[in-house]
Amino acid sequence: MKIGAMVESFRLGFRGGVEKAASLGVAGIQAYATNWGELAVDQMTDAKAKEVLDIVKSNGLVFSAICGDYGYGFDDPEKNPEMIEKSKRIIDLAKKLECDIVTTHIHKVPEEECAVKEVMRKACRELAVYADSIGSAFALETGPEFGEVLGGFLDSLGANGVRVNFDPANLVMVAGDRPENALKYIGKYVVHTHAKDGIKLHKPAEGEVLLGEEAQHHAELAKMGHEYLELPLGKGGVDFDVYLPALAAAGFDGFLTIERECGDAPEKDIAMAVDFLREKLAKYNLG
Repeated sequence: MKIGAMVESFRLGFRGGVEKAASLGVAGIQAYATNWGELAVDQMTDAKAKEVLDIVKSNGLVFSAICGDYGYGFDDPEKNPEMIEKSKRIIDLAKKLECDIVTTHIHKVPEEECAVKEVMRKACRELAVYADSIGSAFALETGPEFGEVLGGFLDSLGANGVRVNFDPANLVMVAGDRPENALKYIGKYVVHTHAKDGIKLHKPAEGEVLLGEEAQHHAELAKMGHEYLELPLGKGGVDFDVYLPALAAAGFDGFLTIERECGDAPEKDIAMAVDFLREKLAKYNLG
């Protein structure tokens, strides 16, 4: 497995983020290419794409994946045609950047068959067929639903172009699932991962805040309505000593891309995450 980092997590701009990632000795970076940021697909000419790729390569890196998340999902039949076409354009852009993986969120997949689930299936099937046709993968990020639900949904598409961007923290923080359990159902689809950690803040319906032992210091957040909390790697509910061997057993040998979406010291947290992952990969001979 290889270690990567999300450029935006450094909060240093694209070039600054790439240079900082390279200084930490990671192998790749992921960056957004939606309607904000320096790689926005609507502003990306062939010349600009070449310039971007040159910056990455000159720092000894590759793109682990491109983020194509517009924040709308694919459960709105009125908006889906526009979102599908935008997503195809980002898949095309990723190819220009010598990358075959685009990640996104599609909103929560319903457990039961319903009209919304069929709308999402139709959109994902179209994207799967398109990605298949050019040798790419449109990877759905884990989190809102249990791995078993997402796995069944992917099994129903009948095309391999839609895959999984596995985020273990999202499963722990949002769905309340265990990453090692989710891999039983979606391990075969994983083409990229986010290295992230966190906890779910449990709140009983009738008032008193009861938290897991690991989260006692975050009671005030729960009282304020927060449902989860992202934490530095090794400080949350993801058991990397169980998760990483399970990920390898599922056949994955790609990028663990560090994503730090909050905190006051992202550079420090990312550097710590790099060291943490190196230690775990060495421990289990996964590097």
